[in-house]
Amino acid sequence: MNYERISTLIRWSRRHVELTTLALLSLTIGAIWALAELIDEVVEGSTHSLDQKILLSLRKPGDGLDPIGPWWLEEIGRDLTALGGVAVLTLTTIVVSMFFVLCRRWASTLYVLVTVGGGIAISNLAKEFFDRPRPDLVPHGSIVHTASFPSGHSMMAAVAYLTLGVLITRLQPRLVLKVYILTVAVLLTFLVGVSRVYMGVHWPTDVAAGWLAGGAWAMACLLVAGRLAKRGLVDDEVHEEAT
Repeated sequence: MNYERISTLIRWSRRHVELTTLALLSLTIGAIWALAELIDEVVEGSTHSLDQKILLSLRKPGDGLDPIGPWWLEEIGRDLTALGGVAVLTLTTIVVSMFFVLCRRWASTLYVLVTVGGGIAISNLAKEFFDRPRPDLVPHGSIVHTASFPSGHSMMAAVAYLTLGVLITRLQPRLVLKVYILTVAVLLTFLVGVSRVYMGVHWPTDVAAGWLAGGAWAMACLLVAGRLAKRGLVDDEVHEEAT
C-alpha cells in the first residue's frame, strides 16, 4: 500500500467518522475478548506447556543459564526492558505532558496524565489479583519483585507509548508524521514485551496479556478522545489538507 492509497484511506475515514468509530470499537471489544479467553486458558493451566517451550527456545540448547545470541544481545535485552520500567515511562509521560503544556494544550495535558496513570493503576491491580508466579525454568536477567501476570512492563509500555503516540499524532497534520509516530510507539511496545521473555522474567502469555490489555486501553482512550474533541473538551485532530 503506497502513500497515495493511505492518504485516500485517511480521507475516507474522515468522511465516514461513524464507520471508523465502529471499527475502532470492534477492535477494542475484540482485544478485550481475546484477553478474556487468554486469561481463562492461563487460569486453567492450558498454556503452561507452550510457555515453557517458547521460554526455553530462547536459551542455548542444553544450557538454560545462557540466552541465545552473543553477549551484546543480552545487554540490548536489558536496555530494551528498561524502556517499560516505571522510571522511564514516568519520565516519558512528564516530557510529553510538558510538550502539551508548551503548546498550551491544557486539556490534552490532563488527558495524558489521567489515561497513562489509569492504565498503570489497572496493571498493578491485575498483578495483585492474579498473583501468578514468575518463571523458574531459567535465571532472571532482571530484578523482579512483583507477580508475573500480566506483564507490567508490556502493558505499561502499550498504555504509555500507544496512548501518547495517538495523542501526539492528533496534533500532527502530515500523514507521514502520523504513521511514523504510531510505528515507533508500536515498535517500542513490541520490543519491551519480547525483551521480558528473553530476560526470562515473564512467560510469553504474560506478555501477550499485557499487549492485549494495554492495546485495548489505548484504543478505548482514542475513542474517548474523539468524543471529548466533539464537545470541545480535548483538542480536535489536525489533518493534512487534501490536494
